[in-house]
Amino acid sequence: MKYNALLNEANAEGISIKERPFKTYDGRIKGKDIYLRKDMNTAEKSCVLAEELGHYYTTVGDILDMNVSENRKQERQARLWGYNRVIGLFGLIRAYEHGCKDKYEIADYLDVTEEY
Repeated sequence: MKYNALLNEANAEGISIKERPFKTYDGRIKGKDIYLRKDMNTAEKSCVLAEELGHYYTTVGDILDMNVSENRKQERQARLWGYNRVIGLFGLIRAYEHGCKDKYEIADYLDVTEEY
């Protein structure tokens, strides 16, 4: 899923997306406001926005303290939601059918980072 499609989804949910000059975070969510680090490229923003939308749909409460196991579980759930929304099994199949041979080609085709 492309970055613009994620922006449209967020807009349809009444979620505002704002860019900030973060130094320690790529993205944060507070209520219906998602903040993204300003200096990322489009693929990075797409990955971070997907995860933050995952937090919007799956997370309850403040989960910043990763020493709490329940918070780590919620973080994982939000990441999985983002992966499935942006890539998913059908995305991998489309990339294969498109002739992508390695993770770099797949990432480029799906407009995500190689790490994602």
